[in-house]
Amino acid sequence: MSSRVASLLFATALALPAMAQSPAAKPPAIQMAPARYTSPASGSEMYQSYCATCHGSKGLGDGPAKGSLKHAVPDLTSLAKRNKGTFPKDQVSQVIRGEARAETHSLQDMPVWGPVFRSLNSSQEPVVRMRVANLTKYIESLQAK
Repeated sequence: MSSRVASLLFATALALPAMAQSPAAKPPAIQMAPARYTSPASGSEMYQSYCATCHGSKGLGDGPAKGSLKHAVPDLTSLAKRNKGTFPKDQVSQVIRGEARAETHSLQDMPVWGPVFRSLNSSQEPVVRMRVANLTKYIESLQAK
């Protein structure tokens, strides 16, 4: 199996649980395995498990699945630079939760992590908020100096 196909399959496996949790989505015909559990306190662990496949381990947009996607994968290290030197914390949090779209993502490209985080934590909203906050903080730490 080519690495491109393997990357696409891996990215799809990550995206399907999120799409299955969407209230507008119909129940999937095939039961998918849930996302791997990570510590809600570790933004780094969550990033490496959920984001690095597309965005790359350093956030440069060079993850192994990037060639399998329709749209370019954003370089997360330049979010502050593209926002006049200020990290767009609220926007990043909203994109992670699925409450807002990133300017370069289509809905088909980026999984919505809010429902996935709720499924990992039995819908405990305080833990979901902790996950989103810690993942956002980690992405902020990746900003180019």
